[in-house]
Amino acid sequence: MFKKVLIANRGEIAVRIIRACRELGIQTVAVYSDIDKEALHTQIADEAVCIGGALAKDSYLNITNILSACVLTGADAIHPGFGFLSENAKFSKMCKECNIKFIGPDFQSIELMGNKAHAREVMKKADVPVVPGFEGTIESEEHALDIAKEIGYPVMIKAAAGGGGKGIRIAKDDAEFLKGYKTAKAESSACFGDDTLYIEKFVEEPRHIEFQILADEYGNVIHLGERECSLQRKNQKVLEEAPSSVLNEKTREEMGEIAKRAAKAVNYKNAGTIEFLFDKNNNYYFMEMNTRIQVEHPITEMITGVDIVKEQIKIASGEKLKLTQDDIKITGHAIECRINAEDPFNDFRPCPGVIDELYLPGGLGIRLDSAVYCGYKIPHCYDSMIAKLIAYGENREEAIIKMKRALSEFGVGGVKTNIEFQYWILELEEFLRGDYDTSFLGKKLVTRNA
Repeated sequence: MFKKVLIANRGEIAVRIIRACRELGIQTVAVYSDIDKEALHTQIADEAVCIGGALAKDSYLNITNILSACVLTGADAIHPGFGFLSENAKFSKMCKECNIKFIGPDFQSIELMGNKAHAREVMKKADVPVVPGFEGTIESEEHALDIAKEIGYPVMIKAAAGGGGKGIRIAKDDAEFLKGYKTAKAESSACFGDDTLYIEKFVEEPRHIEFQILADEYGNVIHLGERECSLQRKNQKVLEEAPSSVLNEKTREEMGEIAKRAAKAVNYKNAGTIEFLFDKNNNYYFMEMNTRIQVEHPITEMITGVDIVKEQIKIASGEKLKLTQDDIKITGHAIECRINAEDPFNDFRPCPGVIDELYLPGGLGIRLDSAVYCGYKIPHCYDSMIAKLIAYGENREEAIIKMKRALSEFGVGGVKTNIEFQYWILELEEFLRGDYDTSFLGKKLVTRNA
């Protein structure tokens, strides 16, 4: 087992990893930007090292400074969390070259699955169903338009190196396609340094369902069931739940086995997520693989009892998975609300500032993953998420009741948040019925704001 782990991240996920390390008897090193000097993760880690300025490129994306901090403190492993460098193949490779263990998959897997076009090809060869689309290199804008016409509208234009909802456009005709192609290309270049795009059939009224997998370095792969992630705004997840209310046991088992097959096809190691689009006719298609821990991992932990972060660390240290597929039992229901410092009535504009009052929810079945405290100043230069509120119940109805109760107890003063917005979602009739898809929330917001 590792003696010391450096966490190359910030916020609630850094705190989450530090807690897991502490329970495993591992010392921790926090890294921080100069604006994060008083952040919670720097205070609870055994050591903390400043790695640069407030902008992510100067600190949390600064590979040289992070590796230097690792060598300086004698850490023998790095956990990247999510976002920032978590899916950066170059970073993973450089860790290996520096004899530092990267707590995640090897760089080859990140590289392969990080390119959505290449991932499609691999999945097709592994007999994993994929959304119909173009296989090959797009040579020009005119070539792209021909491809779209051949596939048939509506189509989705996606950044090959994308993630987080960036570089995605939907087109229903030639005019929309040409406009979307140009903007997606520019956005992809700006966000990922790669303007490569691919085109696939747009699956109408889909649900976004993902399977959590764990794979060790000895070829053992298991899945921990699925998460329903269809409540999204502008391709960004807002609320997640597990298990999905739309899957029956037969489909769950079938999709889980396909998820494991997908992981084995790329010789995957550590924790990862196989993401599917599930259409209104109960067809499902591989969408992408996330080669990291997910924001919404707590709901899977709640219904399985498996500590996914600890499993990540154990796998990276060379341990075999002690769990088999037969050991995984899904019990109850869990919901996660992402609590953001933003103004839902002003186009969800981020609201950085000082938290001058803080009232936290609690009680049986309530979990709060956060890094904020009273007096904490939310920086302007990072993601606006300040907490993840998780509710667990014996069934979906109880989980919803517990979440509503917890949201009503949650008070944050000094900044605006989306707490009331999350409560509004939980009272929507369609949500209560489990009758929603990835476009549902966007349509509801248009109606609400009209």
